[in-house]
Amino acid sequence: MKPMHSVIVIGGGFAGIAAARALHDASFQVILLESRDKIGGRVCTDYSFGFPIDLGASWLHGVCKENPLAPLIGRLGLPLYRTSTGDNSLLFDHDLESCALFDTDGNQVPQELVSQVGETFESILRETNKLREEFSEDMPIQHAISIVFERNPKLRLEGLPQKVLQWYLCDMESWFAADADKISLHCWDKVSEEELLPGGHGLMVQGYEPVINTLAKGLDIRLGHRVKTINRQMVRVKVTIENGKTFVADAAIMAVPVGVLKSKAISFEPGLPEWKEEAISNIGIGIENKIVLHFESVFWPDVEFLGVVAETSYQCSYFLNLHKATGHPVLVYMPAGQLAMDIENMSDNTIASFAVTQLKKIFPHASDPIRYLVSRWGSDVNSLGSYSYAKVGNPHDICEKLRMHVHNLFFAGEATSASYPGSVHGAYLSGVMTAQDCRMQLLKHYGKLDLFHPVVDEDTFASMPLLISRVLVNKENEIESLI
Repeated sequence: MKPMHSVIVIGGGFAGIAAARALHDASFQVILLESRDKIGGRVCTDYSFGFPIDLGASWLHGVCKENPLAPLIGRLGLPLYRTSTGDNSLLFDHDLESCALFDTDGNQVPQELVSQVGETFESILRETNKLREEFSEDMPIQHAISIVFERNPKLRLEGLPQKVLQWYLCDMESWFAADADKISLHCWDKVSEEELLPGGHGLMVQGYEPVINTLAKGLDIRLGHRVKTINRQMVRVKVTIENGKTFVADAAIMAVPVGVLKSKAISFEPGLPEWKEEAISNIGIGIENKIVLHFESVFWPDVEFLGVVAETSYQCSYFLNLHKATGHPVLVYMPAGQLAMDIENMSDNTIASFAVTQLKKIFPHASDPIRYLVSRWGSDVNSLGSYSYAKVGNPHDICEKLRMHVHNLFFAGEATSASYPGSVHGAYLSGVMTAQDCRMQLLKHYGKLDLFHPVVDEDTFASMPLLISRVLVNKENEIESLI
């Protein structure tokens, strides 16, 4: 079939690939421009260890058939290691029963105390919710917690329990990739229980790369094409890349990370309207990095994650145990917020040494890693941040404003997803929805709109059950199917 209309998609992450896939399958002429030398964006599966390691997104949040990525993951037979079985868990992508927390002297915190402090933390968060009705003006969640302590002295903790509480705060900051003094009281849990997908959280054992490669198959993708200028004309869009080459189409979809939009590395002619510029400027973009440590052998407990409790959340630590899910002796240190930003100022070797130092606080005789990997999402010019979060003062409709199109210029990405921000399936779904919006606007403009023609064929991805387990994958990477 002869292509009907042309669209330029800018950005080869999940949102951009999903948008390009949907429009291509709807017989549009699509060119995707990606600044990196590979697709994936903030999904980055590394194979330098001889097995897959996700340096960016690595979880499927909502292990269920309702997840829009489930049909494709199921069809590909990719195994998931479920790190959390609880439904609608906004904060934790793991179950606390499979954790081991230690103080800085290497003493393990009793599990009973971990659970008790967890209940106290939940009580504190419930009390902060009450402040929303009392204070019309937004405030950082950290300030809200201090007010709760002033009004409810019994919730204050001291000694080891206080350090465990700081670890819980550190874990919350990791979810948002931002410090508690920047997270919005009014919006931090704005995703309602009805919008959260059930099924808990699953780690992509083989990484996300097979998923995005499947989506990208057959698309016209131009790598190493860094966009510098977008010129909107009456019925066309002209896109100019770094070397001066131009591309022209009926419409364009911006699927670059919001950090890149905030940096103004791409100029718009004419400029974006004030409401769009304001939304881009105000949305929060957090940083969470991964320092992957590959050891000769395992010397740590058989739990899903390890934590170091301390006086402040900045001093606390979080290690994901990939051996539990993959069988490889790998720990992943995951700093977030200000700590993640500070670490990016160091060399890779110094960063790895810093992570090992945190580990040796709980295992003084730990061996040094044989290899390591370091992510730098905050300083990577192609991302300038890990994912969006609810910043203090953000209006509730900021995601919708980010997604709204400007004439024939459309926007996609995890930050534009009001229901699933900061997630891979949120990015994917935003790409599909934006492609639908773009298609309908173009066909409406040219008088060819068919409301009954879906932008994505329902048979594109045959539904297959997800392969889920909470047991170690065997040597052949076979995994028990629980559904």
